[in-house]
Amino acid sequence: MKAAVLHQLGTSPIYSDFPEPVPQTDEQLIVHVKAAAVHNLDKGRASGKHYANYSNLPTVVGFDGVGTLEDGSRVYAQGVTGMIAQKSIINKKQVTTLPDNLSFSLAAALPNAIMGSAMPLVNRAKLQKGETVFINGATGVTGLLAFQLAQYYGASTLIVSGRNPHLLDQLKQAGANEIISLNQKDEAIIEQIKAIHQQTPIDIVIDYLWGKPIELLIRSLTSGGIHRLPHRTRVVAVGEMAGAAIHLPSAVLRSSALELIGSGLGSFSQQDLLDYKTKFLPEIFELAALGKIAINIQQETLENIEEAWTQKVEAGKKMVIQIT
Repeated sequence: MKAAVLHQLGTSPIYSDFPEPVPQTDEQLIVHVKAAAVHNLDKGRASGKHYANYSNLPTVVGFDGVGTLEDGSRVYAQGVTGMIAQKSIINKKQVTTLPDNLSFSLAAALPNAIMGSAMPLVNRAKLQKGETVFINGATGVTGLLAFQLAQYYGASTLIVSGRNPHLLDQLKQAGANEIISLNQKDEAIIEQIKAIHQQTPIDIVIDYLWGKPIELLIRSLTSGGIHRLPHRTRVVAVGEMAGAAIHLPSAVLRSSALELIGSGLGSFSQQDLLDYKTKFLPEIFELAALGKIAINIQQETLENIEEAWTQKVEAGKKMVIQIT
């Protein structure tokens, strides 16, 4: 079969022949892969810098994907073997059925973004209908999906921030109540957030940036001091695109009703992970099939995997490898 094969850590996988995978137990199935997204996790493992580096080289890369089973069923699954290949092995107990009218490319692009949007909104922040949600770093793929899901799950007011003016304008057209350009000076950002928070208190912050942008946001939300009636704001840290560390005086937390929590695999309970597989994936796949949510996709072919691996992906898009 043809596959994206990694021969050496720190290099790009190449398009080449590779032995077809063979199920080792009755719990394993062959899937004919139709599309697979390229994730930062895949690139990190291939680079040799991730704690879960690929081993036993050469190997096929790719964490998850979509395709058809021998009976023609259309499914999404994480791979027992690499998924950027014409065939892969999956566990039959870990399969999610796809709607018939959902494209393979969109289905492949969604799951990672669902993990980073639906989970922090619903399972970590406990979003309730009518609440005000601030998406900090909304112009990335996952932030754009979080915006759509916050609308779907009933947020009454949506505030978004980012650096890409074109995508911020798109979010405004899609219903964002307030947009905040992170290209402004620090004090302008702080004053804008303070004014918004005073007018419409922010209930939830979904943060994809960390670093300086979250420091500015926290300053904005807690600058009222003890003389202002506290408003409970849940800040959920999902990413760190603007930096991995911040300066956070303990007095900020002691003098406010701010709550800081994280959203990632290490923070999820077994029930959270079950919700992801049995609730969010089927529900959001169906929403996408109905055209109610979408992700912008940058499509490449398996034959072009070596060049695509290092190609810069356009802002707000997810790279998906199409496989025939």
